[in-house]
Amino acid sequence: MQTRFSPAQLADPEMAASAAVIRRCVHCGFCTATCPTYLLLGDELDGPRGRIYLMKEMLETEAQPTAEVVLHIDRCLSCLSCMTTCPSDVNYMHLVDHARAYIEERYKRPWRERLMRSLLAWVLPNPKRFRLALALARLTRPAAPIGALIVGPPVAAMFALTPRTQARPVAPETSPAPVRRGRVALLQGCAEPVLRPGIRAAAVRVLNRAGLHVAFVPGEACCGSLVHHMGRHEAALEAARRNVDLWTREIDTNGLDAIVVTVSGCGTTIKDYGFMLRADPAYAEKAARVSALAKDITEVLADAPLPPGDGRGLKVAYHSACSLQHGQSVTEAPKQLLAAAGFTVASPAEGHLCCGSAGTYNIMQPKIAAQLRDRKLFNIEALSPDIIAAGNIGCMVQIASGANIPVVHTVELIDWATGGPLPPALAGHDFSRRLS
Repeated sequence: MQTRFSPAQLADPEMAASAAVIRRCVHCGFCTATCPTYLLLGDELDGPRGRIYLMKEMLETEAQPTAEVVLHIDRCLSCLSCMTTCPSDVNYMHLVDHARAYIEERYKRPWRERLMRSLLAWVLPNPKRFRLALALARLTRPAAPIGALIVGPPVAAMFALTPRTQARPVAPETSPAPVRRGRVALLQGCAEPVLRPGIRAAAVRVLNRAGLHVAFVPGEACCGSLVHHMGRHEAALEAARRNVDLWTREIDTNGLDAIVVTVSGCGTTIKDYGFMLRADPAYAEKAARVSALAKDITEVLADAPLPPGDGRGLKVAYHSACSLQHGQSVTEAPKQLLAAAGFTVASPAEGHLCCGSAGTYNIMQPKIAAQLRDRKLFNIEALSPDIIAAGNIGCMVQIASGANIPVVHTVELIDWATGGPLPPALAGHDFSRRLS
């Protein structure tokens, strides 16, 4: 695609990177075939090709973002299915991230949107605030219709996604691996330990069985993914720099073979730290080093000497999170690990399509998110599985909000099958007697 960025614009690293991405696009339209919003809405401007035209025009002319442009960019899930499909290797992720930061800086949203987005950015990355917010949401659930009238549909969506019961916090304890094959740091995260603290405990047990010593790095917290995809560029970079400093110190002091991530949305962002901080001379090299060490837990376990698993032959529908299959190109390892653990693994039709979670998307775009969730569940339920497994907490919450089938993290199933406790989400279901 021909571009007309000026030399002055190209002196800006962000603008230069976006210009390079746009130039790779050849207008072929293959991306529209796998774009969830295009498939649902049928609007060219709600597909990657159309959005690229909108972003090109906005960035080239340095125009004030219009409400129409913002609407179509906001509707993008950042599922990155278009990148998997694209024959020209267009890095749509970097382009849309830049466009969102540009919009955030120059566009004044309606007050309801500003309020909700600020609230989400303040609460979700902080586990203490998030835990308190969930407790308040449960207490005030009867007031959800009133809140929806005042602030809009996102409030109703937020209440609908709030778990009925609060999971008890689990301290990030580690234990020495029985056989020292290596030393890894496990991302502590922000939303996952609040919503499903058992995932982290299961990850530690499985990594220990694989002969890996697990460390938690003091001070490390949110990866910055949530604010990054909301266009809050500086907040995302601040989170990245903090974590890069802490992990670099741990690498230099005690050594790390990997930085293990159990939330694939976080993993995609951490693996991109090198790009995000490429223009910062104080962080470019360190960030690239950290990104190279970041691994999804299934990547780490793929060749690990785990004990034989006993999944009792339960049928597992594996939901491949967009951030894992499209963002990190990790597709086979989770299924192979589940199969090796004794489960019967099935992949639903349209597995490349997003479930509608996408960070805060299911709150800010609840109508589209619900349609995508229901479409996902239709394909999953057609398999008649006993369990749904996924590797991303956002997907788990989104799918569970409409499912009667238990939804668990992939590593929870691997942990249970190789000697760990029954995942809490499986207790009380019809097949529970088969798990004794």
